[in-house]
Amino acid sequence: MTIQFPQDAAPFIATSRNVLRSHGVEITIGSDFEEYSQIISEERKVQNLGAPFNYEMHDLSKKNAFWLIGRNKEGELIHTQAAKKVPLGGKTLANHLLSRFRDFPPPIPGVNLERSRFRATPGSHRIDGNVVYHGEVWMAPEKGKYRGSGLSTVLARTGLLEVTRRWNPDYMFGFMLRTVAFKGFAERMGYMHNEPNALKWQIAGRDVPIEAFLTWLSQEDARFLLDIPVEDLVMEAA
Repeated sequence: MTIQFPQDAAPFIATSRNVLRSHGVEITIGSDFEEYSQIISEERKVQNLGAPFNYEMHDLSKKNAFWLIGRNKEGELIHTQAAKKVPLGGKTLANHLLSRFRDFPPPIPGVNLERSRFRATPGSHRIDGNVVYHGEVWMAPEKGKYRGSGLSTVLARTGLLEVTRRWNPDYMFGFMLRTVAFKGFAERMGYMHNEPNALKWQIAGRDVPIEAFLTWLSQEDARFLLDIPVEDLVMEAA
């Protein structure tokens, strides 16, 4: 199935660009993950590069992955996200993750991979076919400068549009820490399905494991979201 936009993607792109520029934000998209790794190590000190996008561990190229960053008018890094195709080999995501969930650890030290676990959620049993993983989502705090502006929502939809234009996947998925999910970030990102208790990560020095939700979108969900006028997204997020 081909994604069909009301009048192509041009209106979405043009309006989104206007919103971003009104906040002084410029977007760069690339597929050189050695370059991305350097950007992260030098400019995103608060969050390490996620293992799924480590070019030394995975074969990442423009055919199967991209990163997206946003900079403010001073040239400072204020946003990141990245996506890559995940070959399921005819399996469902549930079956794939039962043996491969350790490929998606949280970017924090001390994760005990052997004692951590994945629990298949209802959605993971339905997700199959052409699938994309979406992660590396980060927004600079800036003391609330961008909060309530709808900017994070527009940035998220920009990444979503890039995914659909490149690969038109059947599904896209990601993981979100419980504390972040409870703040409504999944809704701001546009993820219409947010399933709890998918991952439990055991961390050295912590008695209670870190829980992550499985967040996901179908192709139909993406088409619906990208049909919503950008002006409405900004107004609803503000």
